[in-house]
Amino acid sequence: MLRLLIGLSLPLAGIAAADVQARTLTARIERVHTAVAQLDGVTVRLSWPEGAGQGDLQLQAARVEAPELGYRYRDLNWRCPLRRDGRGGWACAGELRSGRGPTLRLALDLGVASTDARLSRGDSVLTLRRDAASPDLTRIDLSRVPLAWTQALLAQAWPEGRIKAGTLDGRLDIAAPERGPLRIAGPLRLAGGAFDTPDGSVAAERLGAHLNLDSAIGAGQRFTIDGGLQGGELLFGNAYLALQQRPVELRVEAERGAGESGWRLPQWRWRDGRLLQAEGSAALGADAGLAALDLQLRSEDLAPVRDAYLSGFLALAGLSQLELGGVAQARLRLRDGELQQAQARLGAVRLNDPQGRFRFEGLDGELRYSDADPVDSELSWSGGALYGLEFGPTRLPFSSDHGELRLRRAIGFPMLGGQVGIDGLRLRPPAGGRGLDLRFGLTLDRLDIGRLAKALDGPAFTGELSGRLPQAHYADDRLELDGGLSMQLFGGTVAVSSLAMERPFGVAPTLSSDLALENLDLESLTGVFGFGSITGRLFGRIDRLRLVDWQPVAFDAELHTRKTPGVRQRISQRAVQDLSSVGDSSFVGSLQDRLIGFFDDFGYARIGISCRLAEEVCHMGGLGPAKNNGFLIVQGAGLPHLDVVGYNRRVDWPTLLERLEAVSKGELKPVVQ
Repeated sequence: MLRLLIGLSLPLAGIAAADVQARTLTARIERVHTAVAQLDGVTVRLSWPEGAGQGDLQLQAARVEAPELGYRYRDLNWRCPLRRDGRGGWACAGELRSGRGPTLRLALDLGVASTDARLSRGDSVLTLRRDAASPDLTRIDLSRVPLAWTQALLAQAWPEGRIKAGTLDGRLDIAAPERGPLRIAGPLRLAGGAFDTPDGSVAAERLGAHLNLDSAIGAGQRFTIDGGLQGGELLFGNAYLALQQRPVELRVEAERGAGESGWRLPQWRWRDGRLLQAEGSAALGADAGLAALDLQLRSEDLAPVRDAYLSGFLALAGLSQLELGGVAQARLRLRDGELQQAQARLGAVRLNDPQGRFRFEGLDGELRYSDADPVDSELSWSGGALYGLEFGPTRLPFSSDHGELRLRRAIGFPMLGGQVGIDGLRLRPPAGGRGLDLRFGLTLDRLDIGRLAKALDGPAFTGELSGRLPQAHYADDRLELDGGLSMQLFGGTVAVSSLAMERPFGVAPTLSSDLALENLDLESLTGVFGFGSITGRLFGRIDRLRLVDWQPVAFDAELHTRKTPGVRQRISQRAVQDLSSVGDSSFVGSLQDRLIGFFDDFGYARIGISCRLAEEVCHMGGLGPAKNNGFLIVQGAGLPHLDVVGYNRRVDWPTLLERLEAVSKGELKPVVQ
């Protein structure tokens, strides 16, 4: 507000020069123009009792506007005792009000060669000095001035910005020549700064800074801010910056031409020690969106960068605890929100997800991207893991042009005692309203299922996994895989098809697929699960399998045996009892129940069971209907003839899992009916 006193001092100077012997003097001025402000409806009234040493001065203005500074006031009222200062000038100090705003104290000294003013509220003080020798220059000193006093000035450059807290100390020189832009320059210190926008996309808390401001405001606008930040938190969209108490060197140049709605940033620089050095140029659109960006980045220690700069982006990807290490530098160029050029150099970079989803060790080399002319690069890693599955080193030769990044040749790396191959990789970054698009082919050759089962804390399976996925396609946070995989397992084959994943590295990843079981050896299978012994060959399907966070939530499964020449079909008494215990079943025999215990195993003709899982309920079925609304699970053969019948067609899935686990540990005791 004190900036406006450049204008207020003019009518007061005229009053002070009048004959003070008059008892009452009133001046009404329709309009006062200054280089900074315009005052309308001004009334100045001086009452000076005859023979008194001072008079009573009252100034009122219906409207005060400084459009270049953004300040507008209504019903301004200032009243004070006017007296001579003993040096040929005048002094007056009293309360200043504007409408219903807070009361301030204004002290004004109108000297022969200078004008001095002091505006204060509590311990917040703003002083002004203006010399007659340089009438276009005004100096303002600030001491613990609320940052909110600059809200109108901020709105000139950033209309959406809202100041919430903070104090300013420093000095500003305001040059207001008759012809030329308004110039504001000087050093400022900020403490406890806080601001935001109505939508919360930009915000700051507890921000400290020491800055040098140089600005020109006229037909166009130009700002240069040079200095440093000292602690605080900043939010720009998804970018959250936690500065803690680190000093950060900062320089920003911004300009906007007459009639332009967007800003250009010809140069900006950010220096945060070894954590991050960044510089470049940018342009902002009318909506403050990023229209252009040229950026150079370097970090000599990636480990603390996560918490300092990346937590917002990583949280969106479900990687808030990602561990980083190594050295990295990058350059990129954006136009109209789309990537044109990018280059990254990595040195011994390490990425580790504590949740065990992935790990990369020893990332080295260069990665380059172009939306125009071809460029080549090569990246390598020394090893890593995917969902706990260790893989070995490889080199990845890339080429890029016309907005696509490609592998120049197929690559392979060791994994689980076999080999994984990747070919045909093609990546397109987000552009034209489309998201990231990634395509590649995948080959698995003789991966050891035993190692796979151990890594996933599963049963001790043995066998090999091989297969070819001609194309995997990742878009819209979904990974779809054409083709299929084949696992040689338990002397038979498990074929996997219709594979798809949602949020593969995000929160609650989802996997869907269909499985076909062909000619599995039941004796080996039941031995692994500790389920008692069943001999024979198993066939079936598990369709529409859906795992969320690697736990099954839906499937439609049907498993059955098929008579195979040369293969005996026998089921042990323990297996019969385990089946009965898990599935709320009962077995009935052709001999008295008390004689069943004398037999170790029984012949069977067929075994069949089905489960359709939905909403944590398993809808059970078997070979066909049985008496009393039951369903047949085991159809006996020979003597003793034994059938196993299920009666509960709706089984709680969590309870079923608990029973299966108890059976595998020998903890569940069956009840024979």
